Amino acid sequence: MVKGYKVFNPDWTCRDKQYTCPGKFEVYVHGMLFCQTASDCFNYYPFDNKNKVAEVIAYGEVQTDGRMSYTDKLEIVREIQWDEVLRIVNTGKNCIGLCNTGDRNTGDRNTGDYNKGSYNKGNCNIGYGNTGSCNIGDCNTGNCNIGNRNVGDWNKSSFNTGCFNTEEQKITLFNKMSDMTYREWEKSDARYLLEQIPKAVTEWVCAEDMTDKEKTIHQTYKTTGGYLKELDSSECAQHWWDALSDENKAIIKAIPNFDEDIFEECMGIKVG
Repeated sequence: MVKGYKVFNPDWTCRDKQYTCPGKFEVYVHGMLFCQTASDCFNYYPFDNKNKVAEVIAYGEVQTDGRMSYTDKLEIVREIQWDEVLRIVNTGKNCIGLCNTGDRNTGDRNTGDYNKGSYNKGNCNIGYGNTGSCNIGDCNTGNCNIGNRNVGDWNKSSFNTGCFNTEEQKITLFNKMSDMTYREWEKSDARYLLEQIPKAVTEWVCAEDMTDKEKTIHQTYKTTGGYLKELDSSECAQHWWDALSDENKAIIKAIPNFDEDIFEECMGIKVG
């Protein structure tokens, strides 16, 4: 016997099957889905108070795949009213949202109190992804910022590193001050190109090109004639650069203060 939770459409249907509350049901082929943790249900169903949420018990064979479980015999014990759902899916108190750790949050996955938004770590933030307190905006690290992506306190603009700033600052590039703001850098062709660097690349290494160590590790080369090598991030970056057109290489080299040695240290790319 396994206890859990299940979400239904407002008419108590799920995947075209009609249920009743309370009720007992059996299936013989695909199984009935449920979650052993209430908050996991909303990875598969919208977090909508129009949907029905029920406490269930699985009596039959139970198999679990990640956060989802399924069984061939399921009992719907009772409907869980939405105010109780909010208490179950949040670690904090008086939250309106999902998976909050803290109190009186409006939104999802906040750590702290009185946040309005999602993924905030701190208190009294309005926005998303803030670390700190009393921020109005997104992705701020610090306190009392009004804007986005600030690192510091009491800024009233965006992309600042420091405190009490009302205008966006110029950023350093290659350890020197540039005449470019971070917002301008975000929109630059050079940044767009650099974001195209693949994170994982494989290449075929023929047996005659393999090292003795590679042959020891990949002994199937004797029958396959080689092995598929997964490149690390620096190798991926260098392969990407070597295949880049001269025109696009020129765009990257035109980044203000461009320095080949620093670029290689940060990116793992030999320009020359």
